[in-house]
Amino acid sequence: MQNRNELILIVEDDSQIRNFICYSLKQEGFSYITAGTAQGALSTLVTEQVDLMLLDLGLPDFDGMEVIKKVREWSEMPIIVVSARDQDKEKASALDNGADDYLTKPFSSMELMARIRVAIRHLYKAGGTRLQATLTVGELKIDLDKRLVYLEDSELHTTPLEYSLLSLFFRNIGKVLTTNYIIKEIYGAGYGSDTQALRKLMAGLRRKIEKNPAKPRYILTEIGVGYRLSDV
Repeated sequence: MQNRNELILIVEDDSQIRNFICYSLKQEGFSYITAGTAQGALSTLVTEQVDLMLLDLGLPDFDGMEVIKKVREWSEMPIIVVSARDQDKEKASALDNGADDYLTKPFSSMELMARIRVAIRHLYKAGGTRLQATLTVGELKIDLDKRLVYLEDSELHTTPLEYSLLSLFFRNIGKVLTTNYIIKEIYGAGYGSDTQALRKLMAGLRRKIEKNPAKPRYILTEIGVGYRLSDV
């Protein structure tokens, strides 16, 4: 265990789950505070310097989805949803409204800690400054200024659409991007929701960057929701 400076807000009304999360965070040396209601969470965010929020959606006073919307009006802090709602529509809605990640209950302490570490790493990388020109994940590197991609230090040829897709992921490392969001960003708002075109584009990109496209190491599929560029 190591001492950490980050303060995590746990918004959860189920005492058993809240205690499990608290114990997991304590084991990893994180500081934390808790809230059992949406209003309590918002009040805490006003008075405390919170670095990351773990948010349940099914809160007793009002829905956690509204908390996401309100927080995103003034803060870009990482928000990880931890919810029993496992419908794809709910996951996509939370992510589209501004959540950074979504964990479905029940989940393991190991998975929760991994998602938290990713969120905090990228919180510090962002640092409120301009995005770095060169970003690296494993053996994959992108130069955003020169629009070049490298794999194992060798320049990789990508089509304009493949580059746009990969750069979108690199600008959101560790964050789950919904299929609709990706389509809008790559093809434009008026394109519709042609997931077949995106799947074809994704398959082509994976063939170039993955040693085994069937078991990707970089771009992971979040089933029924979208995709995520992993750096774990």
